[in-house]
Amino acid sequence: MASPSNKGKDIAEGSPSQTHPQQQPQSPPNPPVLSRYESQKKRDWNTFCQYLRNQQPPVHVSQCGSNHILDFLQYLDQFGKTKVHAHGCVFFGQVEPSGQCNCPLKQAWGSLDALIGRLRAAYEENGGLPERNPFAGGGIRVFLKEVRDSQAKARGVPYKKRKKKKKRNPMRSHDVEDGTAGTSSSNLPA
Repeated sequence: MASPSNKGKDIAEGSPSQTHPQQQPQSPPNPPVLSRYESQKKRDWNTFCQYLRNQQPPVHVSQCGSNHILDFLQYLDQFGKTKVHAHGCVFFGQVEPSGQCNCPLKQAWGSLDALIGRLRAAYEENGGLPERNPFAGGGIRVFLKEVRDSQAKARGVPYKKRKKKKKRNPMRSHDVEDGTAGTSSSNLPA
């Protein structure tokens, strides 16, 4: 065993008493950090694919149709957090109900709409053709519209479509004094 005074000498001469640390293989570079949206899209896609695999018989994504998507959306209702009052409920149509009821919790329309948007993008990113994208089908749009309308009525919250703002064209401004369009009297030569 080397004495403390010979420690540097032993290292320099490669003394067998010195143990050399084994070189560890380099780990692969860290994958890029995904944005919140990308992470959620990946989770949603994996969840949907798992849902299809659990069907009897299992369904491959390439065989997926709007009926599978609608079943998936209804399956997700069991995990919902939005109280949707039934037509017979005393709180139906009330914005702030005064008590409790046994009406079901469902997925909110906005959550379903965002989910379909992410799945639509993920389908194409995973090799699906845009013209065959089942998440872009008319049946899905109709379903989402019906969910939106029924939830709005049940919760007493009228859904108002936002009006698009009209773009102002600065070249179309009218000068009231001289009746010209696109110019103002201050820009005219005197």
